[in-house]
Amino acid sequence: MNCDTPCPKYENAMRVLGKKWTCLILRCLLAEPRRFTEISGYIYGLSDRLLSQRLQELEEEGIVSRRVYARRPVVVEYSLTPKGSAFRTVAEAIQVWADEWATEPAVV
Repeated sequence: MNCDTPCPKYENAMRVLGKKWTCLILRCLLAEPRRFTEISGYIYGLSDRLLSQRLQELEEEGIVSRRVYARRPVVVEYSLTPKGSAFRTVAEAIQVWADEWATEPAVV
């Protein structure tokens, strides 16, 4: 990795992935497609408004796909695209680092 000059692709990736909650949303979707309420329940402290915004941004980036099932009530499911599924290796690397170096947050 060359750190002598900036890399526009890296900067763009960090613009997307570096937003609060984004990596946790992607981690949640790695196992299987999920409904909005399932994602919301997985991430403590994430508001519905911000979750909706992040999912829309990830959909626009081609990382997440949104599927609407025409039922009563309407069911909306989010899943990773192939581009999003490629995030698995990043998430696994972060988990290895976290297991060795990160501390548990203090219980308040």
